Amino acid sequence: MYAVIVHYHEIALKGRNRPVFILKLIRNIQAACKGLKVSEVKSLPGRLRIRLDEEKNWPELRSRIERIFGIANFSFSQSTPRDLGALKAAILDSLRSGQCASFRVSTRRADKTFSLTSQEINHEIGATVQNRYGFPVDLENPDLTIYIELLPEEAFFYTERLPGPGGLPVGISGRVAVLISGGIDSPVAAHRVMKRGCQVVFVHFHSHPYLAKTSQEKVIEIVQHLTRYQFTSQLYLVPFAEVQREVVLGAPAPLRVVLYRRLMMRIAQELARKARAKALVTGESLGQVASQTLDNLLVIEEASEIPILRPLIGMDKDEITHQAQALGTYETSIIPDQDCCQLFIPKRPAVRTTVDQIKRAEAGLDVQGLVKLALEKTEQQGFRFPA
Repeated sequence: MYAVIVHYHEIALKGRNRPVFILKLIRNIQAACKGLKVSEVKSLPGRLRIRLDEEKNWPELRSRIERIFGIANFSFSQSTPRDLGALKAAILDSLRSGQCASFRVSTRRADKTFSLTSQEINHEIGATVQNRYGFPVDLENPDLTIYIELLPEEAFFYTERLPGPGGLPVGISGRVAVLISGGIDSPVAAHRVMKRGCQVVFVHFHSHPYLAKTSQEKVIEIVQHLTRYQFTSQLYLVPFAEVQREVVLGAPAPLRVVLYRRLMMRIAQELARKARAKALVTGESLGQVASQTLDNLLVIEEASEIPILRPLIGMDKDEITHQAQALGTYETSIIPDQDCCQLFIPKRPAVRTTVDQIKRAEAGLDVQGLVKLALEKTEQQGFRFPA
C-alpha cells in the first residue's frame, strides 16, 4: 500500500499545544488533497500518514504538499507489516540492478519494543540488499539512502525525502488583512505571514475608472496563485481615485502620500474588522520610498487602531525580488500598470512628517466621509484551491 509520510519540525516544539497544531495541519492537508483519492490523513507518533489510493496521483499530490506550511519534509513510501522478512522482500522488490553507485540504510523506530535496534535493522537490511544487488555501502555520502520507519502497527520505507516549506499551519495564528498593490513587495509579505500561520484576507486599492484595470487584473492573478498556500481567499477591491481627488483639492501637495496611506489604513481597518482580521499587513521596507521613512511610518501607523505588521521592514529590494521570483509572483508583478499609488503623486513628497502636521491637514478633509465613500463602493471576490 502506498502512503506519504509527513514530518514536521516547529510543531514538535509546541509542548501541550502540539495536538492543536497537528489537527490544523491535518485539516489543511485534507483541503489540499481534494480530488486526489486520498483515503486518510492520520497522526502517528512524530509524523503524519497520508493514504494514497492511486499511485498515479502522486505527482499532483506532491506539488500540493510542497506548499503546505507546517511540513518540514515528506516522502512517498510503501508500507509493510512489522516483520523483518516482509520488509526485506518489499525493499528488494522495489530496487533494481545498477540503480545506484553506493547506498546506506537509515532506520527510525517510533516503536522501541521491536526486537532489533535501529542499527541492527540497518545491518540486516543492508546485508540483504548488498547480497542481492552488490551495491557498495557508503555511510557518509551514499548515492541512495533507504529510509525505514518502524511504527507500532506497520513499517514504511522510502528512498527520497522532499523538502516542505516549514513554518506553521495556515490559520493557526489567526487572520490578517494584507494591503496588496500588485507590485513585487506585498505578495512576498503575504506569503511570509502565511508561513507564520496567518490566514490572509487581501485588500487592493485601485484607481479605475481613472486608470486602466491592469492593476486589478494583476492582483487577481497573484491572489489566485497565493490561494494555493491557504486554499480559500477573499479579495476586497477598493476604488480610491475619488478619495485621492479630495485630498488633492484639500491638502498641501507634499503631504498627499502620507494622507493617502493614512486613509488606506482606516479603510483597510474597517474591512479587516468585517473579515474578523486582527491586524493589517503591508509590504513596506524601511527607507524604500518617501512614505516608508521611519517618521512617515510612525505617522501612518497612528491612523490605525489595530496593529500593522511589516514582515519586509528590514529587507532590501534585491532580497524581496529574489523571494518573489522563488514564490512565482515576480513575472506578474512586473507587468506595467498604473496603480493608485501613481495617481496624484506630488513631485516632492514630504519624507519627515509629524502627527500634528498631518492632523492639521486632515482637519480640512471629511475623513470619515471619504472612508465611508470608499467602503460603499468596495467589491469582494472569493477564491478557492483546488477549484
